[in-house]
Amino acid sequence: MSTAPSILLQGAFLTADLLDRAAALAGATRIERVGARLARLGGMRALPGAAGRARIAALADAHRADAAFLSGTAAPAGYRLAVMDMDSTLITIECIDEIADMQGLRAEVSAITAAAMRGDIAYPESLRRRVALLRGLPVEALARVYAERLRITPGAETMLAAFRAAGMATLLVSGGFTYFTSRVVARLGIDDARANVLAVDAGRLTGEVDGPIVDGPAKREALLDTCDRLGIRPDQAVAIGDGANDLPMMAAAGVSIAYRAKPVVRAHATHAINHNGLDAVPPLLGA
Repeated sequence: MSTAPSILLQGAFLTADLLDRAAALAGATRIERVGARLARLGGMRALPGAAGRARIAALADAHRADAAFLSGTAAPAGYRLAVMDMDSTLITIECIDEIADMQGLRAEVSAITAAAMRGDIAYPESLRRRVALLRGLPVEALARVYAERLRITPGAETMLAAFRAAGMATLLVSGGFTYFTSRVVARLGIDDARANVLAVDAGRLTGEVDGPIVDGPAKREALLDTCDRLGIRPDQAVAIGDGANDLPMMAAAGVSIAYRAKPVVRAHATHAINHNGLDAVPPLLGA
């Protein structure tokens, strides 16, 4: 099934002025209010060119709204798999930064995390450097981070409910740690997960990762392996992430969504969500 080209605007401040100005820039002849936070611009033969899209996106951004440009060639019912990053995507924190805070090392670890998410440092190297700083930390610190600091991103439950209603499988792929992914998977009803294993000895972190590191290529491989297991094409998968290590899986998917992401990720994604919660994802897929 295909639909006509359209532009979705999502945000808390979708004023009539914003919608009228965006429609004029797009050459849209129809404005449809779908809800308090969602509007669709239609009546176009084709989407605006790159310059026009940039102007509309800038206008939306000035009103703390997100603009999505839908070509009308996608088949919404054809999406069968959602693959999601965890840290700063499905949850609001970077777990390793919070663990480091227990050691008084937040600044050092956060700086390495930020460099890795920008793509300035190869992810495996950055992870080894950060984990090494955690050597000797009691495992109980992980439980404290989960209980006291880990929060699910607003809109995540709504998004996952929409995926389930659409019959989509869900996969969590994280450069973080199984201690947290296993709990998030159980809490949110996600089908499967891949993540790194922190090595532990006598109840304390050894400062090493046990087994292969889940980096960008491993995330892509997890997406492709799951597609193969489900008997679907990669273009029937949706990938959601925020950091440079998410780019390989996002490139392999049919639709890629940059959530509150670094500039390098937004530049390569199909859609970017900068102002809304994860409940803004399903409308982008027709779900």
